[in-house]
Amino acid sequence: MESEPTRVLLAVSESTIRGYPHASISSRGAFEWTIQKIVRSNTSGFRLHFLHVQVPDEDGFDDMDSIYASPEDFKSVERRDRIRGLHLLEYFVNRCHEIGVACKAWIKKGDPKEVICREVQRVQPDLLVVGSRGLGPFQRVFVGTVSEFCVKHAECPVITIKRRADETPQDPVDD
Repeated sequence: MESEPTRVLLAVSESTIRGYPHASISSRGAFEWTIQKIVRSNTSGFRLHFLHVQVPDEDGFDDMDSIYASPEDFKSVERRDRIRGLHLLEYFVNRCHEIGVACKAWIKKGDPKEVICREVQRVQPDLLVVGSRGLGPFQRVFVGTVSEFCVKHAECPVITIKRRADETPQDPVDD
């Protein structure tokens, strides 16, 4: 009897340096680590699930150079954001297909740490993999970290992958 593939949920985000559709340094690192250290050559033994959480702006205006004059203007912003998220996920899905790993990908909106933990409850993966910027204690107080929250609250084992020192931008908050 063939066993079910191991389901790994990877939470991925866009680059704060390069923007959409580029994956963050931490997300790319977590993905590559998962492929190299967990999946290895057993591509049929795993199904990777990619979750991208889009954070809505508090005021709803993420582009102050734009003028919003009609309901259609706001709908076009929502469509644009969704398309950007799809392009981000496309990178990971294409990479999975190149190496022969089954995958699924989807987008949710909200607070990333809460949405990730909610999706863990819903999907029930065997493992959650998240990237970590490796912020120091002072930076964590002001910025907070999604990975720490997930380690404490996700209802499955969590692996955090810290980005390599040579990949850390000048401002470590950037990713």
